[in-house]
Order: sequence, then C-alpha cells, then structure tokens
Amino acid sequence: MTVVKVLELVGESQNSWQEAVQNAVLEASRTVENITGVEIYNLTANVDGGNITEYKANVKVAFVVDNAKR
Repeated sequence: MTVVKVLELVGESQNSWQEAVQNAVLEASRTVENITGVEIYNLTANVDGGNITEYKANVKVAFVVDNAKR
C-alpha cells in the first residue's frame, strides 16, 4: 500500500510567485525524499510604497512514504 504525506509550507521570493513556489519545494527537498507533487493554494505579497517587495506562496508538498522506513 502506498502512503502519501502532505506538508504545508510558505515559500518566499523577492522576484516572483513562481520562484517562491520553487524555493518552498527546494527547501523541502533538502530533508524530504520522494516529493511527487505540489499544490499552490494561496499567493500573497508584501507591499511597500506601492511596490511588491516580497512574493509569498502557500503550498502543499506531497511525498510518498518509504515503506522500508515505516
């Protein structure tokens, strides 16, 4: 039986929402193996003086649990 776990994360970037998502996945992949997908469910940004200063993406990262480790 395959078991999939989901982590909820917030990625951040000074450049774009796409990079914010990528940063969240990259950071998760440093400690989590077998990442199979990501769901983006919220995009927000910090604004200063009428300009976006930081992009944020709330994401859910899915990964398969290694049966040998359970």
